[in-house]
Amino acid sequence: MTAARTRLLDPEVGRSLSALSAAAKKGLGDPVLAELVMIRASQLNHCAFCLDMHLTLARENGVDEDRLGLLAAWEEAEDRYDGRQRAALALTEAMTVLTDGFVPDEVYDRAAKHFDDGELAHLIGLITAINSWNRLMVARRIPPGGYTP
Repeated sequence: MTAARTRLLDPEVGRSLSALSAAAKKGLGDPVLAELVMIRASQLNHCAFCLDMHLTLARENGVDEDRLGLLAAWEEAEDRYDGRQRAALALTEAMTVLTDGFVPDEVYDRAAKHFDDGELAHLIGLITAINSWNRLMVARRIPPGGYTP
């Protein structure tokens, strides 16, 4: 792997994605929900760096190991996640795995029942941002363990 592959080629890309991530998280207003969404997208995208980073941040925000360990099977462990979290996780999966087409109406409608228009816009922005980060880090093969707050 070349050195160029292990870093961002243009720092402006990183600053722009950081700004989007920060704005989306702030507008969502729930750091636990934000971390669960970012972990789930990172699991689906196989992004080890982002998983490592967001698992650390989730623990810092008080998410217990039981919930983190069961996140990949959140639908079967629904008692660990409230309705709002389950709606956000369903939307995260639908937006992350677009191979089947558009986000299903029932998934979007479910999220819209739990989030007002502004929150929903921020949630969609957050899912978009983490998917961009995942793709950037996976393409560059950035290894886990390099995150520092």
